[in-house]
Amino acid sequence: MQTATQKSQLYSLVVVFFFWGFIAASNGIFIPFCKSYFSLSQFQSQLIDLTFYGGYFIGSLLLFLYAKLSGADLLNRIGYKKGIVYGLLLSAFGALAIIPSVQMGSYASILASYFLLALGFSLQQTCAQPYVIALGSPETGATRLNLAGGVNSFGTTIGPLVVSYVLFGSVHASVSSTSLQAIIGLYIGVACLFVLMALFFGASALPNITNTETIEPGMGALQFPQLRLGMLAILLYVGVEVTIQSNLGALLQLPEFGGYQESQLAPFISLFWGSLLVGRWTGAIGMFNLTTTQKQAAHIAVPLVGFALVLGVNALNGSNVQTFLAYTIPVGLMALLAYLAGDNQQRGMYLFSAFGLVCMVIGLATTGQIAILSLISGGLACSVLWPCIFSLSIQGLGKHTSQGSAFLIMMILGGAIIPPLQGLLGDSPSIGIHLSYIVTIPCFGYLVYFAVRVKNVLTKQGVSMSTQSISH
Repeated sequence: MQTATQKSQLYSLVVVFFFWGFIAASNGIFIPFCKSYFSLSQFQSQLIDLTFYGGYFIGSLLLFLYAKLSGADLLNRIGYKKGIVYGLLLSAFGALAIIPSVQMGSYASILASYFLLALGFSLQQTCAQPYVIALGSPETGATRLNLAGGVNSFGTTIGPLVVSYVLFGSVHASVSSTSLQAIIGLYIGVACLFVLMALFFGASALPNITNTETIEPGMGALQFPQLRLGMLAILLYVGVEVTIQSNLGALLQLPEFGGYQESQLAPFISLFWGSLLVGRWTGAIGMFNLTTTQKQAAHIAVPLVGFALVLGVNALNGSNVQTFLAYTIPVGLMALLAYLAGDNQQRGMYLFSAFGLVCMVIGLATTGQIAILSLISGGLACSVLWPCIFSLSIQGLGKHTSQGSAFLIMMILGGAIIPPLQGLLGDSPSIGIHLSYIVTIPCFGYLVYFAVRVKNVLTKQGVSMSTQSISH
């Protein structure tokens, strides 16, 4: 259970999760801007994503190397709170560096600036994820991460609208209407927000959790099998989440999948990311002290409200949302699984991974609307997997927790591995973009295996998942 003080502290901390989602909205404008402004190929424009994921990997690797060389974990020394503050300031520096890079017309400098931005995000996430878990019982950490993830998804959902209004005075923004001064103004604003957030966290009442114990020679956090299993789980989870939507546009342009034009693809991508919001909001129900009847009602109302919000955002953007009404069925199935999972994070991990596996099989075996909605339902399946994997993987690590967190954040690299792999399969005449979704099967298959295996591992260490709760 959490104390009232811890709940208040948690609500302050989740502000940064909203901030990550909100800032990510600028990427949807910046990547196509760079492609047009610098006359780049599609692959070259995607180097921004590769740089960003690479920044997460390198940032986490640097933390690990520091611990190995110095014999002490840097975040254990400075504390999670200061780590978030320093990460925000580093991201502010990266955002400011983008401005002269754009003015000089140097795409290489932009990539270097984006790398600094990502290093800051890596430090923030490496601190914030275990910080959320530390603000209460470790057994209930996954639900707190679900709440934080739901706030992050809300930021991602409304971010594009807000950014479009700020830059263009309309949600119907186009790349051609994006001016150089608008992009410069955007990143000045982003840098200012980073600095303001750093000041907010520096002055907040959040405890500066530290651990002064030294790291003994040896494997460190890697000695724990739950972490090793979780690292691969995070890599495949991030990879499958990114690859489903990254290749969705090419799939939807096939005649048997509707033959949609590029201008018609955005609502489908929005529905995928909105699915994460719906699932995470539902997964966070246990955060609140509700009676059994209230919980049952919430498992019906919350996903419907979240889904209505996603439809509303798309309707505001001028999209025809009637074609998405059938998606109420998978949303309802997800809500049922969340209810069945109850307060057990391991059971939730198993049910949602299996749900994703079934959705991918249906998507591969069918075409048209059924296949499209099945593949997009992968977003519902992925919605609560990150907090479950993260919480299960770092349980029992003790003083190695921040090092283990760094390893898990490092595995975000999966977002730069799985999508290109699917792209190679999609380019093959003998496979094609539809069958290329076969890469999602082993991803979700391993996540099911992780759910089963990690339970046995933690039980052997004296932590019984049958009594673990994620609901408080």
